[in-house]
Amino acid sequence: MALTAASFIPMIEGQEGSTYADLLRVAQTAERLGYGGFFRSDHWLPISGARTLGVTDAWATLAGLARETSRIRLGTLVSPMTFRHPSELAKQAATIDEMSGGRVEVGFGAGWYEGEHAAYGIPFPPMKERFDRLEEALEVCTALWSASDTNTFAGQHYQLSNAPGYPKPVQKQMPVIIGGKGARRTPALTARFATEFNTGGNLADWTERSQRARAACEAIGRDPETLALSWHAFTIVGATEAEAWDVAKARFEHTGQTGDVRAWVAARGPQGMLFGSAEQAAEQIHAYAKAGCSRFHLQIVPAPSDAYLEMFAASIIPLVTG
Repeated sequence: MALTAASFIPMIEGQEGSTYADLLRVAQTAERLGYGGFFRSDHWLPISGARTLGVTDAWATLAGLARETSRIRLGTLVSPMTFRHPSELAKQAATIDEMSGGRVEVGFGAGWYEGEHAAYGIPFPPMKERFDRLEEALEVCTALWSASDTNTFAGQHYQLSNAPGYPKPVQKQMPVIIGGKGARRTPALTARFATEFNTGGNLADWTERSQRARAACEAIGRDPETLALSWHAFTIVGATEAEAWDVAKARFEHTGQTGDVRAWVAARGPQGMLFGSAEQAAEQIHAYAKAGCSRFHLQIVPAPSDAYLEMFAASIIPLVTG
């Protein structure tokens, strides 16, 4: 599949001090420049910055953006199932889908950041139970989004009794994104429920995880070509390499770190980072696209300036879509 400008999506870490005004500006700029969407994280506590940074709620802000944009896709990457009852998430997402005219996508995760759970008194069960809850949550949400108005489900953790599930999404099928690194349950759940599999990592890791997801599709008789593959990457780029290092320094300082920024970048490179000049970034993007990636979630911290989004659109996207 050929890449277009819509293949690229700014992904903002809303817990790292971004206000709603920041998110709105980025979303509207992304829409103006032809990006495919605006996604944000779903966390309640900063991960890399000071605990006093502002942390906005993911779905509340997406509701606002639904009314203040008109074209771009809107979603989370990803919503942990520890935060909300799945019936609540299903209703929130369907409502915002209606508000947006059918532009919502829902990223599902099991939850991993124990610190935010401890801070806010949210139960954080062992990993197996978190994945059990994730599986049931996917069953509950997809049932409530279906055409049925008599949804009954008897799970270990969640139950429905003739739940009608209104409002239904505007979209015939609510897009579901499942992300992660797991070797067994993540691919299996992806094959059963997801329209898109998202993971980070360097090219070798990304390819291996994506191949597992596609193999899981084949194992249940699903055409693996119906599963979109995407890459979630730290995005530190510039028109020139010198500009990229300026961006790296700004991100390094935003998270309150001191020391050698080059060592910090080098340590994260093997984890999968889109880094460097426009030409260097384009080379990386081409490699992932050749391996089957059709969507690029550009994780940018702090919330990018309009000039940064304009630079990416003018200097990098034409190199990979021409």
